[in-house]
Amino acid sequence: MDLHRGRLIDHIHLRAADLAATQRFYSALLEALNIPVVSDDSHLQADELWIDAADADTPPTHVHLAFQTADRAQVDRAWRAGLDAGGGDNGPPGERPYHPGYYAGFLWDPDGNNIEVVFHGEAEKSAASVVVTFTPPSGADPA
Repeated sequence: MDLHRGRLIDHIHLRAADLAATQRFYSALLEALNIPVVSDDSHLQADELWIDAADADTPPTHVHLAFQTADRAQVDRAWRAGLDAGGGDNGPPGERPYHPGYYAGFLWDPDGNNIEVVFHGEAEKSAASVVVTFTPPSGADPA
């Protein structure tokens, strides 16, 4: 079994005040990014992202979360999908001064998290992902 993971973050766990609204928002946004989503009554999971319901002991989270895109058009599609699915406008897609070619759009998710979709411009990545391959411990019976 192989997992493909990013290079810095293993996973992100968000807590949602309204899980159904948050699931609608992230399902639409991630579909526009071509990222598969698994969701049921208790959670939403997509690659390194896990979202479940907040409660009295675990309040909703408030973070800035940025999703990489393949190009500017995908930024535009994802930003529009998130807005149409109940997200709030926190800055429409456009060039930003962070570095040459930085193109991003910003949304508020249903819990007030600052969600960014970003294309870093024409650049070459060192790898598409890190591959984690599970092997049995030394001396273990593989059957």
